[in-house]
Amino acid sequence: MPLLPATDRHAGIDPKEGAVKYEGTWHITEMETWGDDYLNMEVQAYIRIRRDGGGDFQFGLVSGQIDGEVVKTADGDRFEFTWDGNDECDEASGSGWLEMESRNKLEGKIKIHHGDSSTLAAERAPKSKTRN
Repeated sequence: MPLLPATDRHAGIDPKEGAVKYEGTWHITEMETWGDDYLNMEVQAYIRIRRDGGGDFQFGLVSGQIDGEVVKTADGDRFEFTWDGNDECDEASGSGWLEMESRNKLEGKIKIHHGDSSTLAAERAPKSKTRN
């Protein structure tokens, strides 16, 4: 049986186009497993999603590159991703998902392969103004 194009597998959602509403930088404001002191240890914890479904994140000493797409669920849609990067200078990888709670709020979960996992909450970062 041939594989269906991505748009057919996800009930009419083009996984890359669907990422548009998730696109941007989001400040991670809360994580179930890690407290605020760890969360913002090096930088303000964030997750950044590009229109093409790629992106990056960092919280505490965990950082990585994201590869994701929007998938349809029984409750709507969500952005699901895999990632690879580091955890305290050791190679790490994992997976996660994000759902829109409102235009400017996300909730989700991130998992470190063979390690910890945590729910998270995030808020859209204000767009930075540049001077010309």
